[in-house]
Amino acid sequence: MTNVYDILEERGYIEQSTNAEEVRELLGSGSVSFYIGFDPTADSLHVGHFIQIMVMSHMQKAGHCPIALIGGGTGMIGDPSGRSDLRQVLTLEQIEYNCSVFKKQFKRFLRFEGENAAIMVNNADWLLDLNYISFIRDYGRYFSVNRMLTAECYKSRLEKGLTFLEFNYMLLQSYDFLELYRRYGCMLQLGGSDQWSNILSGADLIRRVEAAPAHALTFRLLTTSAGKKMGKTESGAVWLDPQKTLPYDFYQYWRNVEDADVKNCLCLLTFLPLAEIHTLCDVTNGADINHAKEVLAFETTKLVHGQEEAQKAQDAARSLFGAGSGNHENMPTTMITKETLAQKLDIIGLLHTCGLVSSNSEARRLIVDGGVYLNDERISDIGYIITEKDFPQGSALIRKGKKVYHQAKLQ
Repeated sequence: MTNVYDILEERGYIEQSTNAEEVRELLGSGSVSFYIGFDPTADSLHVGHFIQIMVMSHMQKAGHCPIALIGGGTGMIGDPSGRSDLRQVLTLEQIEYNCSVFKKQFKRFLRFEGENAAIMVNNADWLLDLNYISFIRDYGRYFSVNRMLTAECYKSRLEKGLTFLEFNYMLLQSYDFLELYRRYGCMLQLGGSDQWSNILSGADLIRRVEAAPAHALTFRLLTTSAGKKMGKTESGAVWLDPQKTLPYDFYQYWRNVEDADVKNCLCLLTFLPLAEIHTLCDVTNGADINHAKEVLAFETTKLVHGQEEAQKAQDAARSLFGAGSGNHENMPTTMITKETLAQKLDIIGLLHTCGLVSSNSEARRLIVDGGVYLNDERISDIGYIITEKDFPQGSALIRKGKKVYHQAKLQ
């Protein structure tokens, strides 16, 4: 069997490693317990987590044991990595709810039964009852403040102010690694490249406290070819929860990525063989790269939402070609009552009701720039009033820009 380290490297995941040869040898010597941490800062995983879940799945397919660590304890502080300001402090109830949602979502991607079954643990189990004085006395001496301040996760915050609350985060994440080593023999922590300092610190703590080997491996963040983080839209994050980001919208996000990003996304976010990905993407014809985008959209949606929802999303997207004609059954739809129309609903109100804009100023800008269409007719009047005539056969097709479609139905 091919060493999973080589698979991850060939597909472009790997960014940094404590010692590449040692990690590769470890992953080729038998089943290895490894972990990735997920702080429950929202009530769903998002596209930024997707690449981490894919790595866990590749590792499990290769015979290794994933530990999905839910940060019920660290989530009460918040990771300063990649942040320019203090994270919102969540209540214990919010954190517990978010943790429960994460657990359900992981089960779509990882196998929790049988050989090398995945494990889900919550660091609240050992962090919330820690005695602070004992913790600092026993483990604080292994951390150099001077060294911590040079870490990327803290450097970006020093100018605006780093709170002591956040400063503790590295110690707690490092302690997580030590605790998982003691409980499950976990020798390897994985994470995004922005976690390198924290992960390295945890591996170092195990070596100092237990005199045992521990390793760190980080992978690339999901970014465009221009270096911009992916997974964001004008309306916010692209979530893995179908109630927060509809399967159709999830499909459309990947269907509309830039040409230069298709190959990278296929390598990182699907299980398609590399040879097939090269065939799909090493083309010069625009129609061929559009086919590759369609494959990307279908495969990612299938992984996150299942075959049936992926097919529905694809059918709905295809139906839009040909001046918006076709079957719109599976398109995102908002119901509009006749009572609402009677209150003189205007085009800005319709865009808001359908969730296509986040503010009146955004709606006005879209209309003035010629980016709003109703039943394939451009709307240039910001005061345009919606009437029953705009709902031929009981529905209206709204287009925002070139690629975002939404259906409004009259009830």
